[in-house]
Amino acid sequence: MGSMASSSRAVPPPRPVEAEDSGDEEEEEEEEEEEEEEEEVVDTHEGSEGSDHEIEGEEEAVGGPAEGSKKTFADLGVIESLCEACVNLGYKYPTPIQEQSIPLALQGRDIIGLAETGSGKTAAFVLPMLMALMEKPQSCFGLVLAPTRELAYQISQQVEALGSLINVKCVVLVGGMDMVPQAIALGKKPHIIVATPGRLLDHLENTKGFSLRYLKYLVMDEADRLLDLDFGPILDKILKVLPREGRHTYLFSATMSSKVESLQRASLNNPIRVSISSSSHQTVATLLQTYIFIPHKHKDLYLIHLLNDTIGHPVIIFTRTVNETQRIAILLRTLGFGAIPLHGQLSQSARLGALAKFRSRTRDILVATDVAARGLDIPSVDLVINLDLPPDSKTYVHRVGRTARAGKSGKAVSFVTQYDVEIWLRIENALGKKIEEERVVKDEVMVLVERVGEAQRVAVREMKVIHDQRGRRGGRGGRGGGRGGGRGRDGMDQEEG
Repeated sequence: MGSMASSSRAVPPPRPVEAEDSGDEEEEEEEEEEEEEEEEVVDTHEGSEGSDHEIEGEEEAVGGPAEGSKKTFADLGVIESLCEACVNLGYKYPTPIQEQSIPLALQGRDIIGLAETGSGKTAAFVLPMLMALMEKPQSCFGLVLAPTRELAYQISQQVEALGSLINVKCVVLVGGMDMVPQAIALGKKPHIIVATPGRLLDHLENTKGFSLRYLKYLVMDEADRLLDLDFGPILDKILKVLPREGRHTYLFSATMSSKVESLQRASLNNPIRVSISSSSHQTVATLLQTYIFIPHKHKDLYLIHLLNDTIGHPVIIFTRTVNETQRIAILLRTLGFGAIPLHGQLSQSARLGALAKFRSRTRDILVATDVAARGLDIPSVDLVINLDLPPDSKTYVHRVGRTARAGKSGKAVSFVTQYDVEIWLRIENALGKKIEEERVVKDEVMVLVERVGEAQRVAVREMKVIHDQRGRRGGRGGRGGGRGGGRGRDGMDQEEG
Protein backbone atom coordinates (compact mmCIF):
# COMPACT_ATOMS: atom_id res chain seq x y z
CA MET A 1 0.00 0.00 0.00
CA GLY A 2 3.02 2.20 0.51
CA SER A 3 2.42 5.94 0.56
CA MET A 4 -1.35 5.55 0.21
CA ALA A 5 -1.62 4.59 3.85
CA SER A 6 0.35 7.55 5.15
CA SER A 7 -2.22 10.30 4.78
CA SER A 8 -5.99 10.13 4.83
CA ARG A 9 -6.48 13.16 2.61
CA ALA A 10 -3.52 12.76 0.25
CA VAL A 11 -4.87 9.58 -1.28
CA PRO A 12 -5.21 9.95 -5.05
CA PRO A 13 -8.68 8.98 -6.23
CA PRO A 14 -8.89 5.70 -8.09
CA ARG A 15 -8.81 6.24 -11.82
CA PRO A 16 -11.22 4.15 -13.88
CA VAL A 17 -9.20 1.89 -16.10
CA GLU A 18 -10.49 0.92 -19.51
CA ALA A 19 -10.77 -2.86 -19.56
CA GLU A 20 -8.33 -4.23 -22.13
CA ASP A 21 -10.01 -6.40 -24.71
CA SER A 22 -7.99 -9.56 -24.74
CA GLY A 23 -9.83 -10.75 -27.82
CA ASP A 24 -9.96 -14.19 -26.29
CA GLU A 25 -13.65 -14.98 -26.12
CA GLU A 26 -13.11 -18.44 -24.72
CA GLU A 27 -15.13 -19.03 -21.62
CA GLU A 28 -14.03 -22.25 -20.05
CA GLU A 29 -16.74 -23.79 -18.00
CA GLU A 30 -14.71 -25.55 -15.39
CA GLU A 31 -16.30 -28.56 -13.86
CA GLU A 32 -16.90 -28.19 -10.15
CA GLU A 33 -14.01 -29.71 -8.35
CA GLU A 34 -14.83 -33.04 -6.81
CA GLU A 35 -12.08 -32.55 -4.30
CA GLU A 36 -13.60 -31.12 -1.14
CA GLU A 37 -11.28 -28.68 0.55
CA GLU A 38 -11.20 -28.28 4.27
CA GLU A 39 -12.55 -25.06 5.74
CA GLU A 40 -11.29 -23.16 8.71
CA VAL A 41 -13.81 -21.70 11.10
CA VAL A 42 -13.56 -18.52 13.12
CA ASP A 43 -16.29 -18.72 15.75
CA THR A 44 -16.66 -15.85 18.19
CA HIS A 45 -19.86 -16.92 19.89
CA GLU A 46 -19.26 -17.73 23.54
CA GLY A 47 -19.35 -21.41 24.30
CA SER A 48 -19.56 -22.48 20.66
CA GLU A 49 -16.98 -24.94 19.41
CA GLY A 50 -17.82 -24.66 15.72
CA SER A 51 -19.63 -28.01 15.66
CA ASP A 52 -22.99 -26.36 15.06
CA HIS A 53 -21.73 -25.11 11.70
CA GLU A 54 -19.94 -28.16 10.36
CA ILE A 55 -20.18 -28.44 6.59
CA GLU A 56 -17.76 -31.12 5.62
CA GLY A 57 -14.64 -32.86 6.77
CA GLU A 58 -12.73 -31.64 9.78
CA GLU A 59 -12.81 -27.99 10.72
CA GLU A 60 -10.15 -26.07 12.54
CA ALA A 61 -11.61 -23.63 15.07
CA VAL A 62 -9.66 -20.40 15.23
CA GLY A 63 -10.29 -18.56 18.50
CA GLY A 64 -12.04 -15.19 18.67
CA PRO A 65 -10.80 -12.00 20.30
CA ALA A 66 -9.86 -11.86 23.94
CA GLU A 67 -12.64 -10.66 26.21
CA GLY A 68 -12.62 -6.97 26.94
CA SER A 69 -10.34 -6.12 24.01
CA LYS A 70 -11.37 -3.09 22.00
CA LYS A 71 -9.70 -3.11 18.62
CA THR A 72 -9.91 -0.18 16.24
CA PHE A 73 -10.24 -0.35 12.46
CA ALA A 74 -6.56 0.66 12.22
CA ASP A 75 -5.65 -2.37 14.37
CA LEU A 76 -7.36 -4.57 11.77
CA GLY A 77 -5.12 -3.18 9.03
CA VAL A 78 -7.55 -0.63 7.54
CA ILE A 79 -5.71 2.38 6.10
CA GLU A 80 -6.08 5.88 7.55
CA SER A 81 -8.36 7.41 4.92
CA LEU A 82 -10.90 4.59 5.33
CA CYS A 83 -10.59 4.72 9.14
CA GLU A 84 -11.49 8.40 8.86
CA ALA A 85 -14.52 7.51 6.73
CA CYS A 86 -15.58 5.02 9.43
CA VAL A 87 -15.33 7.72 12.09
CA ASN A 88 -17.37 10.10 9.93
CA LEU A 89 -20.10 7.44 9.71
CA GLY A 90 -20.07 6.94 13.47
CA TYR A 91 -18.32 3.54 13.45
CA LYS A 92 -16.26 3.78 16.63
CA TYR A 93 -15.14 0.17 16.99
CA PRO A 94 -15.42 -2.81 14.65
CA THR A 95 -18.31 -5.22 15.24
CA PRO A 96 -17.41 -8.91 15.85
CA ILE A 97 -17.99 -9.89 12.21
CA GLN A 98 -15.81 -6.97 11.04
CA GLU A 99 -13.10 -7.73 13.60
CA GLN A 100 -12.87 -11.34 12.49
CA SER A 101 -13.32 -11.09 8.72
CA ILE A 102 -11.46 -7.90 7.70
CA PRO A 103 -7.91 -9.13 8.61
CA LEU A 104 -8.58 -12.43 6.79
CA ALA A 105 -9.89 -10.58 3.74
CA LEU A 106 -6.79 -8.39 3.72
CA GLN A 107 -4.73 -11.60 3.62
CA GLY A 108 -6.50 -12.43 0.36
CA ARG A 109 -8.72 -15.22 1.69
CA ASP A 110 -12.20 -16.07 0.38
CA ILE A 111 -14.70 -15.73 3.23
CA ILE A 112 -18.01 -17.22 4.29
CA GLY A 113 -19.48 -14.86 6.89
CA LEU A 114 -22.29 -16.16 9.12
CA ALA A 115 -23.90 -13.48 11.26
CA GLU A 116 -27.37 -12.39 12.22
CA THR A 117 -29.00 -9.31 10.76
CA GLY A 118 -27.73 -5.92 11.97
CA SER A 119 -24.21 -7.19 12.68
CA GLY A 120 -22.30 -4.83 10.36
CA LYS A 121 -21.70 -7.25 7.48
CA THR A 122 -21.67 -4.55 4.79
CA ALA A 123 -18.58 -2.71 6.07
CA ALA A 124 -16.91 -6.10 6.62
CA PHE A 125 -16.79 -6.71 2.85
CA VAL A 126 -16.70 -3.11 1.58
CA LEU A 127 -13.55 -1.99 3.45
CA PRO A 128 -11.22 -4.76 2.13
CA MET A 129 -12.62 -4.27 -1.39
CA LEU A 130 -11.94 -0.51 -1.28
CA MET A 131 -8.38 -1.04 0.01
CA ALA A 132 -7.65 -3.40 -2.89
CA LEU A 133 -9.21 -0.92 -5.33
CA MET A 134 -6.89 1.85 -4.10
CA GLU A 135 -3.86 -0.33 -4.76
CA LYS A 136 -4.92 -1.10 -8.32
CA PRO A 137 -7.70 1.20 -9.62
CA GLN A 138 -9.86 -0.43 -12.29
CA SER A 139 -13.37 -0.19 -13.66
CA CYS A 140 -15.83 -2.98 -12.82
CA PHE A 141 -13.52 -3.94 -9.97
CA GLY A 142 -16.14 -5.28 -7.56
CA LEU A 143 -19.65 -6.75 -7.79
CA VAL A 144 -22.10 -7.06 -4.88
CA LEU A 145 -25.23 -9.18 -5.40
CA ALA A 146 -28.22 -8.52 -3.13
CA PRO A 147 -31.67 -10.17 -3.01
CA THR A 148 -33.83 -7.01 -2.98
CA ARG A 149 -33.78 -3.58 -4.55
CA GLU A 150 -33.89 -1.76 -1.22
CA LEU A 151 -30.89 -3.67 0.12
CA ALA A 152 -28.97 -2.96 -3.11
CA TYR A 153 -29.53 0.79 -2.73
CA GLN A 154 -28.56 0.62 0.94
CA ILE A 155 -25.29 -1.21 0.16
CA SER A 156 -24.43 1.31 -2.58
CA GLN A 157 -24.96 4.19 -0.14
CA GLN A 158 -22.51 2.57 2.27
CA VAL A 159 -19.97 1.95 -0.50
CA GLU A 160 -20.16 5.62 -1.53
CA ALA A 161 -19.99 6.84 2.09
CA LEU A 162 -16.97 4.69 2.99
CA GLY A 163 -15.29 5.51 -0.33
CA SER A 164 -16.13 9.24 -0.30
CA LEU A 165 -12.57 10.34 0.50
CA ILE A 166 -11.15 8.30 -2.39
CA ASN A 167 -13.74 9.16 -5.06
CA VAL A 168 -15.26 5.73 -5.53
CA LYS A 169 -17.88 5.46 -8.28
CA CYS A 170 -20.72 3.00 -7.66
CA VAL A 171 -23.71 2.04 -9.83
CA VAL A 172 -26.93 0.24 -8.81
CA LEU A 173 -28.61 -2.24 -11.19
CA VAL A 174 -32.09 -3.29 -10.02
CA GLY A 175 -35.40 -4.28 -11.57
CA GLY A 176 -38.34 -1.90 -11.66
CA MET A 177 -36.18 0.87 -13.14
CA ASP A 178 -35.40 1.89 -16.73
CA MET A 179 -32.43 -0.06 -18.12
CA VAL A 180 -31.19 2.78 -20.36
CA PRO A 181 -29.93 5.11 -17.58
CA GLN A 182 -28.33 2.07 -15.93
CA ALA A 183 -26.58 1.17 -19.20
CA ILE A 184 -25.33 4.77 -19.51
CA ALA A 185 -24.01 4.61 -15.93
CA LEU A 186 -22.17 1.37 -16.78
CA GLY A 187 -20.63 3.11 -19.78
CA LYS A 188 -19.01 5.60 -17.37
CA LYS A 189 -16.87 2.76 -15.99
CA PRO A 190 -17.89 2.54 -12.31
CA HIS A 191 -15.55 0.88 -9.83
CA ILE A 192 -18.23 -1.03 -7.89
CA ILE A 193 -21.53 -2.52 -9.15
CA VAL A 194 -24.33 -3.37 -6.71
CA ALA A 195 -27.09 -5.41 -8.34
CA THR A 196 -29.99 -7.78 -7.99
CA PRO A 197 -29.26 -10.98 -9.98
CA GLY A 198 -32.10 -10.70 -12.51
CA ARG A 199 -31.24 -7.19 -13.65
CA LEU A 200 -27.49 -7.90 -13.72
CA LEU A 201 -28.09 -10.85 -16.05
CA ASP A 202 -30.26 -8.61 -18.28
CA HIS A 203 -27.34 -6.18 -18.66
CA LEU A 204 -24.79 -8.94 -19.22
CA GLU A 205 -26.94 -10.32 -22.04
CA ASN A 206 -28.22 -7.08 -23.58
CA THR A 207 -25.98 -4.09 -22.76
CA LYS A 208 -23.37 -3.67 -25.47
CA GLY A 209 -19.80 -3.38 -24.23
CA PHE A 210 -20.61 -4.43 -20.65
CA SER A 211 -18.48 -7.29 -19.38
CA LEU A 212 -17.26 -8.57 -16.01
CA ARG A 213 -14.37 -10.62 -17.37
CA TYR A 214 -11.82 -8.61 -15.36
CA LEU A 215 -13.78 -8.61 -12.10
CA LYS A 216 -11.58 -8.86 -9.00
CA TYR A 217 -14.15 -9.06 -6.14
CA LEU A 218 -17.53 -10.82 -5.92
CA VAL A 219 -19.76 -10.47 -2.86
CA MET A 220 -23.02 -12.39 -2.40
CA ASP A 221 -24.89 -10.71 0.46
CA GLU A 222 -27.84 -12.42 2.20
CA ALA A 223 -26.94 -15.55 0.20
CA ASP A 224 -29.56 -17.70 1.91
CA ARG A 225 -32.28 -15.32 0.80
CA LEU A 226 -30.88 -15.07 -2.73
CA LEU A 227 -31.47 -18.82 -2.94
CA ASP A 228 -34.82 -18.73 -1.11
CA LEU A 229 -36.02 -16.41 -3.89
CA ASP A 230 -35.08 -19.02 -6.52
CA PHE A 231 -32.23 -16.95 -7.94
CA GLY A 232 -30.16 -20.17 -8.16
CA PRO A 233 -30.37 -20.66 -11.96
CA ILE A 234 -29.63 -16.94 -12.57
CA LEU A 235 -26.62 -17.08 -10.22
CA ASP A 236 -25.33 -20.12 -12.13
CA LYS A 237 -25.45 -18.15 -15.39
CA ILE A 238 -23.70 -15.15 -13.80
CA LEU A 239 -20.95 -17.29 -12.25
CA LYS A 240 -20.22 -18.89 -15.67
CA VAL A 241 -19.21 -15.53 -17.17
CA LEU A 242 -17.13 -14.34 -14.20
CA PRO A 243 -13.37 -15.00 -14.09
CA ARG A 244 -12.31 -17.71 -11.65
CA GLU A 245 -8.62 -16.87 -11.61
CA GLY A 246 -7.59 -13.89 -9.50
CA ARG A 247 -11.08 -13.30 -8.11
CA HIS A 248 -11.79 -12.91 -4.41
CA THR A 249 -15.24 -14.04 -3.27
CA TYR A 250 -17.15 -13.26 -0.07
CA LEU A 251 -20.40 -15.02 0.78
CA PHE A 252 -22.41 -13.55 3.67
CA SER A 253 -25.47 -15.29 5.07
CA ALA A 254 -27.52 -15.53 8.25
CA THR A 255 -27.82 -19.31 7.93
CA MET A 256 -25.84 -22.12 6.31
CA SER A 257 -28.34 -24.24 4.39
CA SER A 258 -27.54 -27.04 1.94
CA LYS A 259 -28.32 -24.63 -0.91
CA VAL A 260 -25.82 -22.06 0.41
CA GLU A 261 -23.28 -24.85 0.86
CA SER A 262 -23.59 -25.86 -2.81
CA LEU A 263 -23.25 -22.21 -3.87
CA GLN A 264 -20.14 -21.92 -1.73
CA ARG A 265 -18.59 -24.99 -3.38
CA ALA A 266 -19.29 -23.62 -6.85
CA SER A 267 -17.93 -20.12 -6.31
CA LEU A 268 -15.37 -19.93 -3.47
CA ASN A 269 -11.76 -21.07 -3.41
CA ASN A 270 -10.55 -22.62 -0.15
CA PRO A 271 -12.72 -20.29 1.99
CA ILE A 272 -12.37 -19.56 5.68
CA ARG A 273 -15.62 -19.37 7.60
CA VAL A 274 -16.30 -16.61 10.14
CA SER A 275 -19.23 -17.26 12.44
CA ILE A 276 -20.47 -15.01 15.22
CA SER A 277 -23.68 -16.81 16.14
CA SER A 278 -24.34 -20.35 17.31
CA SER A 279 -27.92 -20.50 16.06
CA SER A 280 -29.79 -19.35 12.97
CA HIS A 281 -32.64 -18.44 15.31
CA GLN A 282 -30.73 -16.16 17.66
CA THR A 283 -32.13 -12.78 18.73
CA VAL A 284 -30.15 -10.06 20.50
CA ALA A 285 -30.21 -9.80 24.30
CA THR A 286 -31.49 -6.21 24.26
CA LEU A 287 -34.74 -7.26 22.54
CA LEU A 288 -37.86 -7.68 24.69
CA GLN A 289 -40.28 -10.14 23.05
CA THR A 290 -43.93 -10.59 24.07
CA TYR A 291 -47.14 -11.87 22.53
CA ILE A 292 -50.83 -11.00 22.94
CA PHE A 293 -53.44 -13.75 22.59
CA ILE A 294 -56.52 -12.20 20.97
CA PRO A 295 -59.63 -13.12 18.94
CA HIS A 296 -58.96 -12.75 15.22
CA LYS A 297 -61.93 -10.40 14.71
CA HIS A 298 -60.49 -7.88 17.21
CA LYS A 299 -56.97 -7.55 15.76
CA ASP A 300 -57.55 -3.98 14.57
CA LEU A 301 -58.85 -2.93 18.00
CA TYR A 302 -55.82 -4.34 19.82
CA LEU A 303 -53.49 -2.75 17.26
CA ILE A 304 -54.93 0.73 17.82
CA HIS A 305 -54.86 0.23 21.60
CA LEU A 306 -51.17 -0.71 21.41
CA LEU A 307 -50.29 2.19 19.11
CA ASN A 308 -52.04 4.69 21.41
CA ASP A 309 -49.39 3.85 24.01
CA THR A 310 -46.47 4.37 21.58
CA ILE A 311 -47.38 7.67 19.91
CA GLY A 312 -44.24 9.46 18.71
CA HIS A 313 -42.12 6.29 18.65
CA PRO A 314 -40.99 4.66 15.38
CA VAL A 315 -42.97 1.44 14.80
CA ILE A 316 -42.90 -1.20 12.05
CA ILE A 317 -46.06 -3.30 11.62
CA PHE A 318 -45.61 -6.52 9.63
CA THR A 319 -48.53 -8.01 7.70
CA ARG A 320 -48.78 -11.10 5.53
CA THR A 321 -50.19 -9.64 2.30
CA VAL A 322 -50.00 -6.54 0.16
CA ASN A 323 -53.76 -6.11 0.55
CA GLU A 324 -53.58 -6.05 4.35
CA THR A 325 -50.60 -3.68 4.31
CA GLN A 326 -52.56 -1.18 2.25
CA ARG A 327 -55.73 -1.57 4.35
CA ILE A 328 -53.95 -1.10 7.70
CA ALA A 329 -52.12 2.00 6.41
CA ILE A 330 -55.45 3.56 5.35
CA LEU A 331 -57.08 2.56 8.67
CA LEU A 332 -54.28 4.18 10.68
CA ARG A 333 -54.24 7.36 8.61
CA THR A 334 -58.02 7.67 9.03
CA LEU A 335 -57.49 7.53 12.81
CA GLY A 336 -54.79 10.21 12.70
CA PHE A 337 -51.64 8.10 12.83
CA GLY A 338 -48.71 8.94 10.54
CA ALA A 339 -48.54 5.60 8.69
CA ILE A 340 -47.03 4.70 5.34
CA PRO A 341 -47.17 1.35 3.47
CA LEU A 342 -44.21 -0.55 2.00
CA HIS A 343 -44.79 -3.57 -0.24
CA GLY A 344 -43.71 -5.15 -3.53
CA GLN A 345 -46.49 -3.66 -5.67
CA LEU A 346 -45.34 -0.08 -5.10
CA SER A 347 -43.13 1.49 -7.76
CA GLN A 348 -39.44 1.62 -6.92
CA SER A 349 -39.53 5.38 -6.33
CA ALA A 350 -42.55 4.99 -4.02
CA ARG A 351 -40.77 2.28 -2.03
CA LEU A 352 -37.62 4.39 -1.62
CA GLY A 353 -39.82 7.38 -0.75
CA ALA A 354 -41.64 5.41 1.97
CA LEU A 355 -38.34 4.34 3.51
CA ALA A 356 -36.98 7.89 3.37
CA LYS A 357 -40.08 9.28 5.14
CA PHE A 358 -39.83 6.64 7.86
CA ARG A 359 -36.08 7.14 8.36
CA SER A 360 -36.49 10.91 8.58
CA ARG A 361 -39.40 10.47 11.03
CA THR A 362 -41.83 12.30 8.73
CA ARG A 363 -43.92 9.17 9.33
CA ASP A 364 -43.73 7.24 12.60
CA ILE A 365 -45.35 4.00 11.44
CA LEU A 366 -44.22 1.77 8.58
CA VAL A 367 -46.73 -0.93 7.59
CA ALA A 368 -44.90 -3.55 5.56
CA THR A 369 -44.84 -7.01 4.06
CA ASP A 370 -41.62 -9.00 4.44
CA VAL A 371 -39.98 -6.64 1.91
CA ALA A 372 -38.80 -4.80 5.06
CA ALA A 373 -38.07 -7.86 7.19
CA ARG A 374 -34.46 -8.25 6.28
CA GLY A 375 -31.30 -6.36 5.42
CA LEU A 376 -32.69 -2.83 5.64
CA ASP A 377 -30.85 -0.61 8.09
CA ILE A 378 -33.48 1.44 9.93
CA PRO A 379 -31.59 2.09 13.17
CA SER A 380 -34.17 3.87 15.33
CA VAL A 381 -37.15 1.46 15.46
CA ASP A 382 -38.55 1.19 19.01
CA LEU A 383 -41.30 -1.36 18.39
CA VAL A 384 -41.99 -4.17 15.90
CA ILE A 385 -45.57 -5.52 15.75
CA ASN A 386 -46.28 -8.85 14.05
CA LEU A 387 -49.91 -8.17 13.17
CA ASP A 388 -49.85 -11.37 11.09
CA LEU A 389 -47.43 -14.05 12.23
CA PRO A 390 -44.76 -14.97 9.69
CA PRO A 391 -44.96 -18.45 8.11
CA ASP A 392 -41.65 -19.61 9.61
CA SER A 393 -39.33 -18.92 12.52
CA LYS A 394 -36.48 -17.65 10.33
CA THR A 395 -38.65 -14.82 9.02
CA TYR A 396 -39.75 -14.08 12.60
CA VAL A 397 -36.12 -13.56 13.65
CA HIS A 398 -35.47 -11.20 10.75
CA ARG A 399 -38.64 -9.22 11.42
CA VAL A 400 -37.93 -8.65 15.10
CA GLY A 401 -34.32 -7.88 14.15
CA ARG A 402 -35.53 -4.53 12.78
CA THR A 403 -35.45 -3.23 16.38
CA ALA A 404 -32.81 -3.47 19.15
CA ARG A 405 -30.02 -2.81 16.64
CA ALA A 406 -26.47 -1.65 17.34
CA GLY A 407 -26.75 -2.29 21.08
CA LYS A 408 -29.98 -0.35 21.59
CA SER A 409 -33.00 -1.85 23.32
CA GLY A 410 -36.28 -2.54 21.54
CA LYS A 411 -39.54 -4.44 21.79
CA ALA A 412 -41.36 -6.91 19.54
CA VAL A 413 -45.03 -7.79 20.08
CA SER A 414 -46.73 -10.61 18.17
CA PHE A 415 -50.50 -10.97 17.79
CA VAL A 416 -51.49 -14.63 18.21
CA THR A 417 -55.08 -15.52 17.32
CA GLN A 418 -56.98 -18.78 17.69
CA TYR A 419 -55.77 -19.71 14.18
CA ASP A 420 -52.06 -19.07 14.92
CA VAL A 421 -51.36 -21.27 17.93
CA GLU A 422 -49.55 -24.00 15.99
CA ILE A 423 -47.33 -21.50 14.12
CA TRP A 424 -46.51 -19.68 17.36
CA LEU A 425 -45.53 -22.89 19.14
CA ARG A 426 -43.19 -23.72 16.23
CA ILE A 427 -41.57 -20.27 16.50
CA GLU A 428 -41.08 -20.65 20.27
CA ASN A 429 -39.61 -24.11 19.72
CA ALA A 430 -37.12 -22.77 17.17
CA LEU A 431 -36.15 -19.93 19.51
CA GLY A 432 -35.66 -22.47 22.30
CA LYS A 433 -37.67 -20.49 24.84
CA LYS A 434 -41.16 -19.48 25.86
CA ILE A 435 -42.10 -15.90 25.02
CA GLU A 436 -43.83 -13.94 27.79
CA GLU A 437 -47.54 -13.18 27.29
CA GLU A 438 -48.52 -9.52 27.53
CA ARG A 439 -51.81 -9.05 29.38
CA VAL A 440 -54.20 -6.42 28.04
CA VAL A 441 -57.40 -5.32 29.82
CA LYS A 442 -60.16 -6.22 27.35
CA ASP A 443 -62.54 -3.45 28.54
CA GLU A 444 -59.93 -0.79 27.69
CA VAL A 445 -59.69 -2.21 24.17
CA MET A 446 -63.44 -2.46 23.57
CA VAL A 447 -63.87 1.27 24.25
CA LEU A 448 -62.37 1.77 20.75
CA VAL A 449 -65.06 -0.27 18.92
CA GLU A 450 -67.03 2.66 17.52
CA ARG A 451 -64.07 4.78 16.35
CA VAL A 452 -62.22 1.84 14.83
CA GLY A 453 -65.40 0.49 13.21
CA GLU A 454 -65.93 3.76 11.33
CA ALA A 455 -62.27 3.82 10.21
CA GLN A 456 -62.61 0.22 9.01
CA ARG A 457 -65.55 1.20 6.80
CA VAL A 458 -63.50 4.07 5.32
CA ALA A 459 -60.63 1.66 4.65
CA VAL A 460 -62.94 -0.84 2.92
CA ARG A 461 -64.29 1.91 0.62
CA GLU A 462 -60.79 3.14 -0.26
CA MET A 463 -59.55 -0.41 -0.90
CA LYS A 464 -62.46 -0.97 -3.28
CA VAL A 465 -61.44 2.15 -5.22
CA ILE A 466 -57.81 0.94 -5.37
CA HIS A 467 -58.86 -2.50 -6.65
CA ASP A 468 -61.17 -0.97 -9.25
CA GLN A 469 -58.30 1.22 -10.53
CA ARG A 470 -55.96 -1.78 -10.73
CA GLY A 471 -58.60 -3.73 -12.61
CA ARG A 472 -58.92 -0.96 -15.21
CA ARG A 473 -55.13 -0.88 -15.64
CA GLY A 474 -55.06 -4.54 -16.62
CA GLY A 475 -55.44 -6.57 -13.48
CA ARG A 476 -52.19 -6.09 -11.62
CA GLY A 477 -54.11 -6.30 -8.35
CA GLY A 478 -54.31 -10.09 -8.40
CA ARG A 479 -50.88 -10.49 -6.81
CA GLY A 480 -51.27 -10.82 -3.10
CA GLY A 481 -54.95 -10.15 -2.47
CA GLY A 482 -55.70 -13.44 -0.71
CA ARG A 483 -54.59 -14.54 2.73
CA GLY A 484 -51.73 -16.69 1.57
CA GLY A 485 -51.27 -15.19 -1.90
CA GLY A 486 -49.15 -12.20 -1.00
CA ARG A 487 -45.99 -14.10 -0.16
CA GLY A 488 -44.26 -15.46 -3.24
CA ARG A 489 -43.58 -12.28 -5.14
CA ASP A 490 -44.76 -9.44 -2.92
CA GLY A 491 -43.84 -10.57 0.56
CA MET A 492 -40.47 -11.87 -0.52
CA ASP A 493 -40.06 -9.29 -3.29
CA GLN A 494 -38.44 -11.38 -5.99
CA GLU A 495 -37.02 -9.22 -8.75
CA GLU A 496 -38.57 -9.21 -12.19
CA GLY A 497 -35.29 -8.52 -13.94
